[in-house]
Order: sequence, then structure tokens, then C-alpha cells
Amino acid sequence: MSAILHIGLIVNPLAGLGGSLALKGSDGEELRELAATFSPEQRTRAMDRVERALRVLTEEDAALRFTCWSGDMGEHMLHNLGLSCEVPPEALDNEATGLTSAEDTRLAAKSLIAAAVDIIVFGGGDGTARDIYDVVGLQCPVLGIPAGVKMHSGVFAVSPEAAGELLLQLARGGLVGLKAQEVRDIDEEAFRHDVVRSRFYGEMLVPGEGRYLQHTKVGGRESHDLVAADIAAWLVEEMEQGRTYLIGPGSTTAAIMEELDLPNTLLGVDAIRDGVLLAGDADESALLQVLTDAEGGAAIVVTVIGGQGHVFGRGNQQFSPAVIRAVGLDNITIVAAKSKISTLEGRPLLVDTNDPQLDLELSGYHSVITGYDDHILYRVSTM
Repeated sequence: MSAILHIGLIVNPLAGLGGSLALKGSDGEELRELAATFSPEQRTRAMDRVERALRVLTEEDAALRFTCWSGDMGEHMLHNLGLSCEVPPEALDNEATGLTSAEDTRLAAKSLIAAAVDIIVFGGGDGTARDIYDVVGLQCPVLGIPAGVKMHSGVFAVSPEAAGELLLQLARGGLVGLKAQEVRDIDEEAFRHDVVRSRFYGEMLVPGEGRYLQHTKVGGRESHDLVAADIAAWLVEEMEQGRTYLIGPGSTTAAIMEELDLPNTLLGVDAIRDGVLLAGDADESALLQVLTDAEGGAAIVVTVIGGQGHVFGRGNQQFSPAVIRAVGLDNITIVAAKSKISTLEGRPLLVDTNDPQLDLELSGYHSVITGYDDHILYRVSTM
């Protein structure tokens, strides 16, 4: 690595757009067709999150240079930050509009490898990580800025800001180790039918600072059916008449719907009131509509992603900042088996809502329901 940190940047402009729409991901032609109907302002999620990560680098006297792909895949965002960048000639021949494809990502990765960058930083999700792995493998370190819907891989920082802090350490010449981390991906088509087909795709080298990197999602082989049933029995017993409950994805929360004898979207968000299903597999818009009629108040019930510890921002982006604020920060219930919390080994639960101020407001010590009338106090943080 030279004295000047040479960063190669790739942004997937479509990353994360499927989250609030309850599409379970942003891969494939369906999302591209839908994104074509969006205004440019509606397609800024990934670019905004990459800006958040790199903004810290503009405030420091760090020795940096950037090479990136053209247009929305990096160039525009760096210019917005006032950071100069080099754009390979082949990128100018393939100007990247907002409706990019996996092939655009692979072309960009090939170009950055040829430019001999020190590290490839990318904004996207598991699909983007997979496309970059196809080209990069173990040739060059990478760092994922979490901007997608599916982020089960271990190549992502826990938040955009954490990615920025890691890069700042590298730019300052800090002793940051490298380790091989898993790239995993889920079959989105199966995922949309509540079937999780996650597979090991390969490994990439990632700067290894534990508190900044998310852990690979684990499903866990131990059966938590009894604990989930206890949690569900307690929550249903405590539910208030006239109150609206937004039940997040996960097997623990699915037990609540089973206790109520209601159909459940295992990997989506369901809205219920007084034992009646108001909306199944609801997207952000549907949830906000339900909340306009929630005269008796509302609550969010969410569980923890095993291994990673995320409460918001991984697989449940339907709980957008607007939805969370409409419900109220005091009306969030976290449920998880103690064994799932134990796997975090003292690391905090994580929030990454795409609203830094909201993330800070959500941080602190929260009660977690771990059984029937059983609670623990546990820390929630941004990294």
C-alpha cells in the first residue's frame, strides 16, 4: 500500500430501493422496471449512505485518491462531496445512469483492479457483494457500505459511519488487519415466498476491526420454539384493545402471529389490531396508511438478527424512519431469546435506519423481552 490510500469506489444506485417496498431485495429486472418510474430524488438511498460514510474523509487531512466508475456509480457522489476522482476511459464509454445492472458492477470492479487501487469500497447489498466477488475474489481488499436490503455477508461495516471510521484509520496509517470474510447471498425469488435459501458464495479480504464490521448472519441450529412461544404468549396477553401492532420479520415474531392464529409473513411486516390482520407483507406506504387510522396508538415488535445483532436496517427496511417516528420511539418492543443475545458476546444490538439522528435517538439501554414476563436490559448502538 502506498503512502497515499488509493480507494476504488463503486456505488450500486439501485441498492436498497426494494426494502421500503417490501420486495425483499433489489436484484433483478422487476426492480429495474419499477425504478424506471422513480424520480432521480427517489433513487438516492445508496448514494446518500455512501456520502455519509465518506463525509468524514472530507473533514480530515488524509492522504487519499479516488478512482471510480462514472455517473451515479461514484463520480457524481464524490463531486458532491468536493472530492476529486479519476474516471477510467472505459467508464466514460459506459456512462452509468441510475438504472444500472450487475454487469455494470462487474465492469467497474475489473476496471478498479486494473487501476491497482488499494481497496475497493462499494455501496450496496449482498447482490452487489456477490457481483464484486465474481471479479475480485481475494485479489484486493474490499469494504461494503451497507446500502442494500439483504446484507447477510460479513464484508459490510455495521453502518455507513463505521465504514468511514475504518477508512479514516487506514488513511492515517493505522494498524488495521485484514481477514477473509464470507460473501453470502439469498435467492430473492424464494425469499419473496418466505423461503430462506442462503448459501456461501466465497470470501473476500476485509479490513478487520471487530466493532466496525458486521458479523455473518447465522440462522442457529438450536430450536428456539419454546422460547418463542413463551415470548408470544406474554406479548399477546399484554396487547391492548384498540392498539395497532406492526409485527416485524423473523421466526420469533412469527410465533406471535401463530399465537393469534393469524397468517404470517415470515420475512415481511404484518399489521394487526384486536386480533385482526390489517395488512400482510406491508411496505412502508401501507404501514403509514395503517398508522393514520391507529387512534388507539401503535407499537412496533421487532426481533434481533442472529450473529449480527441488528434490530433495524437489515431485512426490515419497511420500518423506515417515517414509520418509526410515526409509531414513536417509546413504542418499540424488542424480542429475542437469551441464547441469541449471548452469541453477540457483549456487542451491542445495532440500529442502521438510514437516518443518523434517529439512530442516535434509538441508542441507549433498552428492555428486551426474552421469555414469559422475562426481560433483560441491553445496549443498543450504531456500531
